[in-house]
This record gives sequence, C-alpha cells and structure tokens, in this order.
Amino acid sequence: MTIYQPMPEQADSGHRFDQGRRWAASLTLGFEGRQQDGRPVTRMPIALHQGPLRVQRPFYPEGKHGCCHVYLLHPPGGLVSGDALQINATVGTGAHALLTTPAAAKLYKADRNGVAWAQHTKLTVEDGGTLEYLPQETLAFDGSRGTQTTTIEMGSRSQCIGWEILALGRPASELPFATGQLEQRFHLTRDGVPVWQERQTLDPKHRRFKGKWGQGGHTVQATLWAVGLEEEADAIEHLREALPDHPRWAVTRRGGVMRLRYLGNERNAAWAICQQAWEILRPRLTGQPAHVPRIWLT
Repeated sequence: MTIYQPMPEQADSGHRFDQGRRWAASLTLGFEGRQQDGRPVTRMPIALHQGPLRVQRPFYPEGKHGCCHVYLLHPPGGLVSGDALQINATVGTGAHALLTTPAAAKLYKADRNGVAWAQHTKLTVEDGGTLEYLPQETLAFDGSRGTQTTTIEMGSRSQCIGWEILALGRPASELPFATGQLEQRFHLTRDGVPVWQERQTLDPKHRRFKGKWGQGGHTVQATLWAVGLEEEADAIEHLREALPDHPRWAVTRRGGVMRLRYLGNERNAAWAICQQAWEILRPRLTGQPAHVPRIWLT
C-alpha cells in the first residue's frame, strides 16, 4: 500500500514578504522491484510530501509488469521569490520508473527585494534499477533569479536516461531574458565516484552570455544523458544517422555517460531532438520500446 504522509512544516517557511521570505515544499518518492506471478513489477510504497508538491497515482500504460509512470505535480505552476523545492526519488533494485511533469515549469521574475528561488532534485538509482527522468521544459522569465541543482547517485549496474531543457525569456512576446541570473549545477556519481560535474551561471549582463565562446546569445539549451548503455559507440552512430542534420546539436560520450547537447533558439526543435533520441536509446537501455507518456499528448 502506498504511504502518503505530509512531512513536518519548517518553521521558517510561511507568509512573509521581506528579504527572508521562504516557501518550502518537498517530495520524497521510493520505488521497489517486486515479484508478482513470477514476473517483476514496480511499486511506489513511499510518497511523502510537504507543501505544494504532489504526485498522481502511478500509471502502468505498458502493462502491470512494465515501467511505472509517475507525474510530478507543482500546483502553483511556477517558482517565485522565496520558493524552495526539494525533490528526492529512489529507484530500488529491480524497479523501473519514469518521472515526468504535466507541463512546462516556469521561473518567474524576482520580487522587488531580489529574493531568489531554489530547486534541488536528488535521484538515486540502486544497482539493478532503471530510471527515466523526462520533465517537460523549464521557462525562465526575464528577471528570474535562482539556483537549480540536479544530483544523480547511481550504482555501477544501474541505468538512467534523462534530460533537462531550458528556454530563456519569451521571445515570441518580445520579452527577452535581459535581466536576472540563473545558476545550474549537475552532479552524477557511480558507486560514489564523481563521473560528471557541471556548473553554469546564466547572466544576460555577462559577456559570456552573448559571446560565441559561451552561450552565444542563444535562448534554448538542452542536455540528454544515458548511463548504462552496453554499446555506446554504436548508439551514437545510430543517433547521428537517425536524427535530422542540425548544426545546433552534438553527441559525445565520456566516463560511461553518453551526452547529447542542443544550443539554439527553438524550443520545439530541442524537444523533438531529445524525444527522438530517447525513443532510439530506450530500447537499447531497457530492452523495451519507447512508450510516450500520455500527459505529453494532452
């Protein structure tokens, strides 16, 4: 039986609008692999929350013995000054989970005090576990200030495929990302050993933001990763043959991690490339054909 239990509220979180404003929310999920009728199944026995972070009930669109699909819900729909979100998910041995979101996340303009928001995501994949982390894109509004971190801890025999897609400003409305500052950090370990660490600051006032040696003035970026592929070189060749020729994406591998990057100005192009790459890589990683989450189609 799934456990739904609110976590204790933190004393410094609540209704205040000065420089110390803080609105905390957290979500902790745990997935287990079990046996049913002699076949493996994935269950989610742990779902703890505090504040406006929830999950819908698990879905099994690939059959009861297939991957467990879970939608991460943040009812406010975006982050404002003082928001502090913490998401933790653990995929145990023999479990296979897919995490996604029902819509794009929005990072709103900071308040008059310039108070930042924060979102920290920690994903743990134990040996024999498989995680697909496929959130919809993040939209950063002009003037947004905050820090976004993703930490992935894997065993040497676990598997993970995921992506992060970020779009800056609202150019279609002639509202570019002209002020504010975002800091992104990414940390991935296998058996406790760091294999991939990144940190970048997106500041439209810094020369790196527009310089060709940096962001190049581009407003959309995406990173897709896959860990646990048996034939990385062959998978990369397959991607290069199957994906459309495009000067804005490239794929590499290092330290057992395959990475595909996009840097350009088209959200739809970034999403299409990432989704097509996932559809190609998923069978290689999990032995199962890609099954698009139905929430993407609504």
